Amino acid sequence: MNTIVKKRKIKALIIGYLFILPSIIGFSVFVAYPLITSFYYALTEWDGFGKPKFVGFENYKYMFTVDPSFWTSIKVTFYFVILSVPASLALGLLLALLLNKNLPGIKYFRTFYYLPTVLPIIASLTLWKFIYQPQYGLANQFLNLLGLPQGTWLTDEKSALISVIINGLWQVGGTMIIFLSGLQSVPQDFYEAAQVDGSSEWTSFLKITIPMITPILFLQLILGIIGAFQGFTQVLVLTNGGPNFSTMLLNFKIFQDAFNGKMFGYAISEVSILFAIIMIFTVVTYKFSNRFVYYENDNR
Repeated sequence: MNTIVKKRKIKALIIGYLFILPSIIGFSVFVAYPLITSFYYALTEWDGFGKPKFVGFENYKYMFTVDPSFWTSIKVTFYFVILSVPASLALGLLLALLLNKNLPGIKYFRTFYYLPTVLPIIASLTLWKFIYQPQYGLANQFLNLLGLPQGTWLTDEKSALISVIINGLWQVGGTMIIFLSGLQSVPQDFYEAAQVDGSSEWTSFLKITIPMITPILFLQLILGIIGAFQGFTQVLVLTNGGPNFSTMLLNFKIFQDAFNGKMFGYAISEVSILFAIIMIFTVVTYKFSNRFVYYENDNR
């Protein structure tokens, strides 16, 4: 009897591995192998096609001590993350609160606010580039109607990065939907009990809503940080890193260096720095999550 059970377990194990074999192969070829080999290529001078020339830590030495745009891109990237992530979380939560109402036609409003998320990214960014156009753009036309001074938007060092961040907030529908699902999972009994006790809506929001959706908030924070550090497309279409490197995100700089002569190996070394930064921020955020994240039936 034991032999039969053992054979069935082995058969089930083999069948299970056969089912996940395509995923294992895909992960090994497209994730694990490139990740492992990148540590070597980061120490080489390579154009991406020929034979890599091992140069040790020369790429990192050049990066930290010679390359003038590296530290600029680091500073711009940190500004971008610090400004865009909280703004995206706040706006997404605000929209979710407004759309978490049982009102006639509320589904149409939810679709309307989510729609920019599913539009082709290049098409929507091209549209925003016309909106920001200084002479005939919709943004300045709107300010002109209100009698306000017109903005320089993407053409000024002081406003270019903010303009890029505003464009990102236009696509906050994904964040909104996840927050909305979190709000709808909060038991209504809690709000009814708080109302009986005389709590205001603001007190209920702080004491019930926020603690109950902290797992969702933590998820959004992690995804927001990772996504912001990998910002690329909006800079490519809107500003090309300018003016005067004011929107030169690190990921965009990596793209430029990768296709600049023999700097493919140098670009990979920059990727390793970006990977380390994202890893540090993710680990630190996760480490401190137990101070503000509430999990139901948590025994910690």
